[in-house]
Amino acid sequence: MKIGNIDLGNRPVMLAPMEDVTDHSFRLICKEQGADMVYTEFVSADALIRNISATTRKLHINPAERPTAIQIYGREIEPMVEAAKIVEAAHPDILDINFGCPVKKVAGKGAGAGMLRDIPKMLAITSAVVKAVNLPVTVKTRLGWDHESKIIVELAEQLQDCGIQALTVHGRTRSQMYTGEADWEMIARVKENPRLNIPLIGNGDITTPEKAEEAFSRYGVDGVMVGRASIGAPWIFHDIKRRLTGCGEELPIAGKFALLRRQISESIENIDEYRGILHIRRHLAASPLFKGIPHFRDTRIAMLRASTHSELNDILDRIENEILPALNTEQQTNLNDN
Repeated sequence: MKIGNIDLGNRPVMLAPMEDVTDHSFRLICKEQGADMVYTEFVSADALIRNISATTRKLHINPAERPTAIQIYGREIEPMVEAAKIVEAAHPDILDINFGCPVKKVAGKGAGAGMLRDIPKMLAITSAVVKAVNLPVTVKTRLGWDHESKIIVELAEQLQDCGIQALTVHGRTRSQMYTGEADWEMIARVKENPRLNIPLIGNGDITTPEKAEEAFSRYGVDGVMVGRASIGAPWIFHDIKRRLTGCGEELPIAGKFALLRRQISESIENIDEYRGILHIRRHLAASPLFKGIPHFRDTRIAMLRASTHSELNDILDRIENEILPALNTEQQTNLNDN
């Protein structure tokens, strides 16, 4: 699969853009674990052109994480064009436009998935951004605004006509937010359209290697994008690539703990101890590594309340060196499958 001149190989797997998750440290870890392309946190066009430091920091790309896409969102043509030019100066491999974020503070103001209620403006913004930069431009969106307006098959063609070079479709409507199941049959209908010539990336509920494989074999997408399932589990890319290629060794529990410890250390190094630990708690809370451990509630609470690096390390040491070895063989096997 190619986007412009970027060759992502056969059946590529991407890390989805996620606010307060896909910082450059996490992207690099996911890249090392097998992600074929990674995306930044989404970037507000309005904040970018106002040179808000918290926003401009999101443009930093480590050469080792490439290929990397920077994703922008906004609701007006001129700010989106100006932001696209600023992004181009940061030299990402791809510029992605977010027409899929469903949260109220974005979609409720007409940006992100809010654009699904104003298709003419969505297409105008897309065309203007494509013309403004020399980067490959891609789009990420949803099936439609609600169940009564699943317009993605026609919309995919319209976006292609604007000049985008790949399309990612999340298999839910905006109204669904993240509830219910992603509709992969609808994603397949987009792919089956003979007039669609650009690569199609499927997104939504890719939570296991088996589901990733099914997305390719049953629904025919060119690539898959993994989002929430990677939070606290960057090794999911290793597991998916191992399933798709039949190559590689299973990552042991010790290797998974090492990745979480690295996330903690780098989060603290990149911010500071207090805020770095606050940032990483989302990963610790979501990590499947702790699911299935019996009588774990008090330890989980202590882990999520830890306020220093040493305190958090001590808790992880106790989990890894005392709690896990005490589990029976079946429990350890189930844990390693997470």
